[in-house]
Amino acid sequence: MTSRILGKILAKDHRLSSYRYFELLVHAYVVVLLVSNLVGQKLTDLGPFRLSGAQLLFPITYIFSDIFTEVYGYAASRRAIWVALFANLLMGAMGLFMVWLPSAPEWPVARQQAFEVVFGAVPRMIIASLVAFWAGEFLNSFVMAKMKVWTGGRMLWTRTIGSTLAGQAIDSLLVTSVFYWGSVPLRTVLVVAGTGYLFKVLYEAAATPLTYLVVNGLKKAEGVDVYDEGTDFNPFGREAPRP
Repeated sequence: MTSRILGKILAKDHRLSSYRYFELLVHAYVVVLLVSNLVGQKLTDLGPFRLSGAQLLFPITYIFSDIFTEVYGYAASRRAIWVALFANLLMGAMGLFMVWLPSAPEWPVARQQAFEVVFGAVPRMIIASLVAFWAGEFLNSFVMAKMKVWTGGRMLWTRTIGSTLAGQAIDSLLVTSVFYWGSVPLRTVLVVAGTGYLFKVLYEAAATPLTYLVVNGLKKAEGVDVYDEGTDFNPFGREAPRP
């Protein structure tokens, strides 16, 4: 209904800088990603699931990615993903540097150990996280954009769940494989990846009503409903200037 009111706007016919809420959403998206990595060490039991803090918060980034692609188009999601990727890389590098610096004599050993738990992620985990995030988020946005064109903007729920099925699959498999490969049996890697994947998909499905609410509100507020027809889906591409 919203798309009919707004009409179809092709990706090449709009500029991201003209929208009021886009940059604010990117900031929130980056914060959620960084915090999910900082609290990732915390383990919790939720019914049959044993999950880390990262697994609880990270799926929210996919909701943001769906919103970016659905409302503003693939180029918007591409920009947000790269901003978040570099922010995550910078945080990891600064965390490792601060852990590496020698402690002051009055800084208790227990505090240093706790500091290392939060900020001292091993380079292998940082690489695993970045690779999985990059691949999963771009696949999620690609599927979301393609399905919007195929469905003519109808049935948003099919796109949010369908893109999550694809994006979270590659994300879960990559992050567990890179981090655990060679240290635990392959069966364990697959079980951990599969459990996390199932939870993330259910998470996204449960959040569908909220996604509908935010997407419809943004489309009306911004006066935009972008369709990625003829879009360059190269992750390294740039937003093309309007003719």
